[in-house]
Amino acid sequence: MSPRAALLWAPGAWVEGRWRERVLLEVGNDGYWLSITPDQPAPPHAEVLTGPVLPGLVNAHSHAFQRAFAGLAERRDSEHDDFWSWRDRMYGVALRITPDELRAVATGLYAELLQGGYTHVCEFHYLHHAPDGMPYGNPLAMCEALAQAAAATGIGLTLLPVLYERAGFSQPALREDQRRFRTDVRSVLGLRDGIRAARWAGVDAGVAIHSLRAAAPASIHALRAALVGDDGPVHIHVAEQTAEVDDCLAATGHRPIAWLAHQGLLDARWQLVHATHATPEEINAVARSGAGVVLCPTTEANLGDGIPDLPCWLSAGVPWAIGSDSHVGRDAAEELRWLEYAQRLVQRRRNVTAAPGTQPATAARLFEGALAGGAAAASLPLAGLLPGAWADLLVLGDDGADLPHRLDTWVFSSPRPALRAVMARGRWCRPVGLQNP
Repeated sequence: MSPRAALLWAPGAWVEGRWRERVLLEVGNDGYWLSITPDQPAPPHAEVLTGPVLPGLVNAHSHAFQRAFAGLAERRDSEHDDFWSWRDRMYGVALRITPDELRAVATGLYAELLQGGYTHVCEFHYLHHAPDGMPYGNPLAMCEALAQAAAATGIGLTLLPVLYERAGFSQPALREDQRRFRTDVRSVLGLRDGIRAARWAGVDAGVAIHSLRAAAPASIHALRAALVGDDGPVHIHVAEQTAEVDDCLAATGHRPIAWLAHQGLLDARWQLVHATHATPEEINAVARSGAGVVLCPTTEANLGDGIPDLPCWLSAGVPWAIGSDSHVGRDAAEELRWLEYAQRLVQRRRNVTAAPGTQPATAARLFEGALAGGAAAASLPLAGLLPGAWADLLVLGDDGADLPHRLDTWVFSSPRPALRAVMARGRWCRPVGLQNP
């Protein structure tokens, strides 16, 4: 066991799915929790925290460069506007941003994510090459910019270099405005291995596939074969748009999630990002595989994607996480709130996510689901305030609620007081109120 690096005491803490009072928390020098002990007086040598604490959450889906575009596509100059027209405008940002600019944007973003309750982020990273589409002399230049941003703020980071090789099911090559994204199986694995070899503090790596439309079936199978014996996460955008579902049906005879399941690709390492347009049969197939799903409510709303069948995902027992994707929202509680609110609007009833008899508190079920699913999405073996997990925590500001209702008000009462402090991997992070560079 590592020697103790810090001893903290909190008036309340969310431990194993419920609030406990007077909690002593020991942090090891390695950044993991050594012990969590409720019902303890504050020792004279402990650091007394000024509010109750929650474990930090994983933001399981991020495109950091899109933070520079947030809010800049909120007008319609033609008869029609949807995800695809938004995407064309977003490419304009992707074609211009340099490594130095990415580092600046990501540094500001990651500070905002810490302020929003995230202590780890999974970066679905496809912006690799120079603006002219040629590789940088250092192939890891853009990855390094993100790692430097994480180091500057203290947030944990899982980098997911993306397989991206074609513009659509019937288009064998990329469009010209996608030239910075070009990769193949070999280069994706090389980026993953380079990230791991760099041993940047707080940074790990897996891989991602942009989507079924952006990668040929043979390449997806080749990547899967190369990952035998590797425990890193595998993320993929899937079934975000109905047009994607229709195109996949026309090209393969299967809906996107059904195709992945039919090909035998899915296992517990896989994370299906969005999966908005999934049938009950597809959801049950995902459950049988052990794969998880990553939901991004604020981006899915902003882009007009649709609303997932959350009750079906929950009843099937599929692990699920949240992400902020395009970063129009950067607050974990907002993602959880809108995940529930969208269901209320569609079903015209309240507390849809709650499970009477097992977990009647909606916020608790949302938070616990995102906590466990986020750890799976980042391939973290443990999550929460428990020994062996990373020492991540959020110190809540005072909102006037009693301890049993603090999680409910954190999720469902807005605006709320700012977090008083954030710890990631045993270290207090840079000031929570850090502004964008």
